[in-house]
Amino acid sequence: MASLIVLKRRIGSIRNTRQITKAMELVSSSKLRRAQAAAQSSRAYREFAYELLARLNQIREVERQPLFRKRPVKRRLYVVITSNSGLAGAYNANVLKLLAQDIKRDQAASVKSSVITIGNKGVQFVRRLADVEILAHYPAFGDEPSEGDIQPLLASLVENYENANVDEVRLLFTDFKSSLTQVASELALLPASVELAETPDTKPASSFMNFEPDVETVIANTGIRLVQVQIYQALLESLASEHAMRALAMKNATDNANDLIEDYTLEYNSARQGKITQEIAEISGGAEALNG
Repeated sequence: MASLIVLKRRIGSIRNTRQITKAMELVSSSKLRRAQAAAQSSRAYREFAYELLARLNQIREVERQPLFRKRPVKRRLYVVITSNSGLAGAYNANVLKLLAQDIKRDQAASVKSSVITIGNKGVQFVRRLADVEILAHYPAFGDEPSEGDIQPLLASLVENYENANVDEVRLLFTDFKSSLTQVASELALLPASVELAETPDTKPASSFMNFEPDVETVIANTGIRLVQVQIYQALLESLASEHAMRALAMKNATDNANDLIEDYTLEYNSARQGKITQEIAEISGGAEALNG
């Protein structure tokens, strides 16, 4: 049985840790409400962007645009969204596991893999992978990312794809379903194409669309904008997922701390009671010895 001093120190240390985890839980819960509202409010815009992108792919002229041109995949670029810090449960592990599976599949198919990381946890993981090139690294964009923050990333993706340095770009992020459910997901960014469900009434987009100043200019500018929308929404979904998973992880840590404090307090009281009983027995024995 540990000494009373050791037990008392353990209880004090766990209480200090519990204060930290409880504070982190409250902070993450507060940030989660804002992040969740931001992610949900822009989902309708993302769905509209998907629909527009799908309709643009019906236009014949789209094949001449660099961002829409499909090529045999010899080099694939992954954009991975992680966090700068840990203590968020399996938030980083899930998306990095998905990345590892994709890279393994690429190596089996003799496809070269490159990675652009967002967040320090991502770059720390990718540096340990063999035969994987890190094209760029961006720190996490904070709790309120703006579209201007992702402009350097967007410009890099567009440049690499238009110059044929990569043949496909895929985005790996964590999709926020609810406060209890977050799913590591993968999204094809480039070439800019989305399948549109066909119906008997489906007509080519060019038959009911007018373009000003011309089709090529509209497609070129719209393509970049729609890719930007997908990246921005993925950042919002990942941010909400990170706060949700960190709040849950810190709640579990706080509950575990409470259980440990109860166990150690019980052990401390038992040890203290045993020591008191021993001291009483020694006093009683000494008194009897003196009377005898």
